[in-house]
Amino acid sequence: MKTLVIIGAGKGLGLSIAKRFGKENFKVALVARNAEKLQEMVTELKADGIESSYFTADIYKEEQIEQAINEIKEKYGQIDVVEFSPNAGNFPPTSVLELTTQNAKDQFNGVVASAIHVVNKVLPDMLNKNEGALLFTTGMSAMYPLPIMGNVGIAMSGLRNYITNLHAELSSKGIYIAHRSIGVLIKSAGSGTVNDPDVIADMWYHTYVEKQVWEEEFPKGITPSITMKDEDFTQNHLANFYTHKK
Repeated sequence: MKTLVIIGAGKGLGLSIAKRFGKENFKVALVARNAEKLQEMVTELKADGIESSYFTADIYKEEQIEQAINEIKEKYGQIDVVEFSPNAGNFPPTSVLELTTQNAKDQFNGVVASAIHVVNKVLPDMLNKNEGALLFTTGMSAMYPLPIMGNVGIAMSGLRNYITNLHAELSSKGIYIAHRSIGVLIKSAGSGTVNDPDVIADMWYHTYVEKQVWEEEFPKGITPSITMKDEDFTQNHLANFYTHKK
């Protein structure tokens, strides 16, 4: 059995990804701050016959990330796939005209620095085996400049740059790097539409199995202008829309 680690696991997309990979005989390790919610997710996964455990960590704290990953390795022996999509931020999405070094650094530390910490902990083992996968889920501000997402966009675009460089360096070494920029407001599971977390989770599983396209927006071809035409979002809704919520 392979092991999937979800960094920033929540009851939306995170739980759907855990279920989708779990159906394929993956063991699942959930990492987030809220132990109560994590336990509820583990209970639900185990009811579906999926082997799973949770590990608490604040992504802003490198030592907690390191401890969680060490504990996962001790329990499961190896980490085969990491899905990274924490809902970071001690400040709300902020207009570019209201940026401060404080709210920009906060997003950077929660998104980019934490990604670096995670990758640095799991990559050596993957390189030793010449196999593994790092899957990154972001919002559209990773790929498109959005003035109302000033602080978030700095972090997301920085993360995308990091992901791109990882892909360039690791694709020839057996490590699959993938990035999906989610362009829909994720809602409750069960609708079967593109904003259903189960649909997005299924996309992620097939992306991992096929290993063909390393980066793409989801759904394919979505842009901020298309979204604004098709869905009646206010600026407040856009703040939630472009910040990946799990």
